[in-house]
Amino acid sequence: MKKNLLMLVMLIMVGIGSAFANTGKEINEKVAASFKNDFASATDVKWEKTKQFVKVTFSQNQQIMFAYYMEDGSLVAVTRNLTVGQLPLNLLTSYKKNYKDYWVSDLFEMVNGSDTDYYLSLENGDQTIVLKSNGTNGWEVFKKIKKDAL
Repeated sequence: MKKNLLMLVMLIMVGIGSAFANTGKEINEKVAASFKNDFASATDVKWEKTKQFVKVTFSQNQQIMFAYYMEDGSLVAVTRNLTVGQLPLNLLTSYKKNYKDYWVSDLFEMVNGSDTDYYLSLENGDQTIVLKSNGTNGWEVFKKIKKDAL
């Protein structure tokens, strides 16, 4: 499960998820039934089948969300984009204190079972840093990417 979750995070962070999209293939009934059971009030549902997962983009409570399912219908994770102001206070304070020379380029919340993690992408002129929350107590560096000099 951890391997699948790590793969999912990497797909989300680099935006590969939609690169494998194949809308010509039908979504199996197990996944469709699981989604309907998990998100009965979802609207604007769009399906994408990737090599590893079935990704469902949908609206619920005026929020765009993304659910990731295995082919057997098991829910892997649910994500949603956030604004910085929606972070828990400890995470917001820590990020502002330690990364004041960076700007936010991406922020999302990932729920996997009872675990909730936050992923924050920060940039400056030289690099992109992706932080992963350590509970709601602070951040750990998930990934660093140096920008190429022009």
